[in-house]
Amino acid sequence: MFGPQLLISFVAVCETCSFTRAADRVSLSQSTVSQQVRRLEELLGRTLFARTSHEVRLTEEGIKLLSYARRIIALNEEAHDALTGPWRDGVLRLGMPEDFTVPTVDLLAAFKREHPHLRLDVTSGLSLDLHQAYLAEELDLVLVKQHRVHLPRASRPEPLLWLDSREHPAIEQSPVPLAVFPMNGLYREELCQTLDSLGIRWRISYSSAGLAALAAASAAGLGLSLLPASCCLPSHRVLGIAERLPPVEDFELALFYRDNAAAATLDLAERLIAFCGLTR
Repeated sequence: MFGPQLLISFVAVCETCSFTRAADRVSLSQSTVSQQVRRLEELLGRTLFARTSHEVRLTEEGIKLLSYARRIIALNEEAHDALTGPWRDGVLRLGMPEDFTVPTVDLLAAFKREHPHLRLDVTSGLSLDLHQAYLAEELDLVLVKQHRVHLPRASRPEPLLWLDSREHPAIEQSPVPLAVFPMNGLYREELCQTLDSLGIRWRISYSSAGLAALAAASAAGLGLSLLPASCCLPSHRVLGIAERLPPVEDFELALFYRDNAAAATLDLAERLIAFCGLTR
């Protein structure tokens, strides 16, 4: 078994890239931190760090352990809070896309007031990352955008539009500049594959994880984008059949939670279903 203090020291070294700075972070001596890391290596029979006089670098085995260590530490803290702290009703971990965090603030605040002894942790990010965290049981309830590849508890269609600038159209440039999410972000592959199938040359000119930023960038002429219809601004020009761009209709907004979800999780799920207009 891994002792929590060993893992805490290990993560501190990983995040600071220094045994000295890690020791300061965990309030231990450098020699103690070094001994704890060596103890972990002895337990595993693996080297976790490649050490030189100039740097401390994780080995492949160290990279594998890091994600587990963070999860074990987080679960340890959650268990402590649930049993000894103010969170006697447990912890509810919610994940949602960045563009839903502001619209749902009042809903979440009201839910939290009605569940004062529940710790609500909210994470925003890319839908693919959120769903992977849900599958790894790092989140309890997730609202994500997806192709319908995973059967959700509730969903609604998410219509997409080809958006360009009305005054400074990107579609008229060669290669066509694109405003897209980072790698593995939604809509990026669909956009690029469609242009490839049409023989249209393109380049990534603007990349952001923020939906509002992409909408603003495409409206200003920084790049053609494929985004939800709700992102369309007055300064946008909607492209379509006239530009040989096909409709994209196979995306949805989807809600996921587990069969054994706690009552509070089901309560919040129902509120999100109503707020987002989802159907089962």
